[in-house]
Amino acid sequence: MSEQKPLLTVENLRVSFKQNKEWKTIVHGASFTLYPNQILGIVGESGSGKSVTSLAIMRLLAENQSKIEGKICFEGEDLTTYSEKEYRHIRGNKIAMIFQEPMSALNPSMRCGYQVEEMLRLHTELKGSALKKKVLELFEQVKLPAPEEAYVKYPHQLSGGQKQRIVIAMAIACKPTILIADEPTTALDVTVQKDIILLLQSLQAETKMAMIFISHDLGLVSSIADEVMVMYQGNAVEKGPTAEVFNQPKERYTQALIAARPSSEIRLKRLPTIRDFVENTVPQEAISTEERQQIHAKLYANPPLLVVKDVAKDYISSVGLWGKKSFRALNQINFEVYEGETLGLVGESGCGKSTLGNAILQLDPASSGAIFYQGVDITQLRGKALRALRKDIQIIFQDPFSSLNPKLTVGQAIMEPMIVHGLFGNKKEKKQKVLDLLTQVGLTAEAFDRYPHEFSGGQRQRIGIARTIAVNPKLIICDESVSALDISVQAQVLNLLNELKEKYQFTYIFISHDLAVVKYMSDQVMVMNKGQVEEMEEADALYANPKTPYTKKLIASILE
Repeated sequence: MSEQKPLLTVENLRVSFKQNKEWKTIVHGASFTLYPNQILGIVGESGSGKSVTSLAIMRLLAENQSKIEGKICFEGEDLTTYSEKEYRHIRGNKIAMIFQEPMSALNPSMRCGYQVEEMLRLHTELKGSALKKKVLELFEQVKLPAPEEAYVKYPHQLSGGQKQRIVIAMAIACKPTILIADEPTTALDVTVQKDIILLLQSLQAETKMAMIFISHDLGLVSSIADEVMVMYQGNAVEKGPTAEVFNQPKERYTQALIAARPSSEIRLKRLPTIRDFVENTVPQEAISTEERQQIHAKLYANPPLLVVKDVAKDYISSVGLWGKKSFRALNQINFEVYEGETLGLVGESGCGKSTLGNAILQLDPASSGAIFYQGVDITQLRGKALRALRKDIQIIFQDPFSSLNPKLTVGQAIMEPMIVHGLFGNKKEKKQKVLDLLTQVGLTAEAFDRYPHEFSGGQRQRIGIARTIAVNPKLIICDESVSALDISVQAQVLNLLNELKEKYQFTYIFISHDLAVVKYMSDQVMVMNKGQVEEMEEADALYANPKTPYTKKLIASILE
């Protein structure tokens, strides 16, 4: 690489944000070089400065609230000296970005196809029908189901994984010189992740495009990156060739990061965290098969907490000027969940996982069928009875940014459901409860008076979890609740969920595309495919001996 001219050189990058009229430095002098046809992986905990570094390169930080020092040289030109007008010819065209949260990256009032067209119209000569043809080709490249339908749909009509694929299509539309991929496969199921990575690699080989690949998925980074930079608290703590960093990490922090992912072979009672490695107290105690059998015998001896019976969900979409088309998102779903159980729910994006969760929550009621909670059919509840149910059944949302009110401080957001349900006495007691919750999910007390936009994606997800458990619910639907978290923080949150489950007998429906995490967390696993239940079995038994071809394919994608 040293014989080539650098494409991007970042020298002593310092990024600061204004807080209470004072400047707080978030990135402390990061330096790295990117060459043509090279992929640089950046890994680290949420809040370590990974995304801020990429946003500084793209100049997408608010100028009146942020300060960028150091040099960002692209093709020999220092971009920090460019005006905003000059930068527009670079952003999206020469340097493009795939964002972490697709819902906040897409315009909710524009059809998806038109949004990609807008990018092509700005940076290419394409017009008319050629624009639509190119957009549909891009949708097919990123493996988007039914490209013609996705073209005319709005972002809210697509699943999280499908929205992320729209964002990827938009980013690669102009075949940029540098692609910054900030958690590009976070919202995608495992069977599609590999396709997307292969797509990015083939585009890179064709165009000699360089890439900055930011991810908490260490396995993914190790498979795609040529070099790796590990960030911690705004500092680059370790840099080097991928094989060297992952096989012979020098820093204790890097060693901890690599070891914190759930194992598919052994189920530890508690996952190791960064602190465990620093203090040399790495947990070794595992749950045996006999222990699991005893726990399950006790769980399933009681009546079920939730019974889903013959649930179906239909959506009606417009076709042409007058036509209507019905789409069945859920088809005859039947299963039971027991108090204290964790039911894992897996399947590819668009299979109906989140739709089922929303039907149970009565946020988007089922078209037919019944859902019994503690023996009561909740599909028939209205008014006060439905409001009372909200306290018992809660959700940790997939997209943390869109689920938090940007006008409320974090403290106010977590306290709000306590006020609605009249919990924890006076305001002082409520505030103390909020501070306790923030500590439990790995945040500090200073988060209480800050706003959601001041936090990274992973930190916002922890805030969402704190708000969910604030009302002491009985059943929690975790909809991709750790997908935005890096490995080490994911371990903390999974440990927290298990501790809360053991202490308060919480019951979880754990929706995720990360099969290793689902296996670790679940008592039973239910596999969904195209709106139907494909297979349901005890977690270890299902992973060891999947029965249907679809489940076998799904399991193989994570065990390879």
